Amino acid sequence: MTALAAGIAMLAGLGVGIGIGIATAKAAESVGRQPEAYGRILPLFFIGAALAEAVAIYSFVIAILLVLKV
Repeated sequence: MTALAAGIAMLAGLGVGIGIGIATAKAAESVGRQPEAYGRILPLFFIGAALAEAVAIYSFVIAILLVLKV
């Protein structure tokens, strides 16, 4: 049962991967349309990607804790 719970917790990684992929595509599209806005787009993208990765890291930690039954 804990393996199932850990697997469900890791589903957050799937969502994060899709979300960061979409954000990267939109950031590249924005820079392609307005190259002069590169300096404003890139920091916003990095902040968003870092927040999304934090969710993935938390879900990984929860999955490890569930598997190890800590």
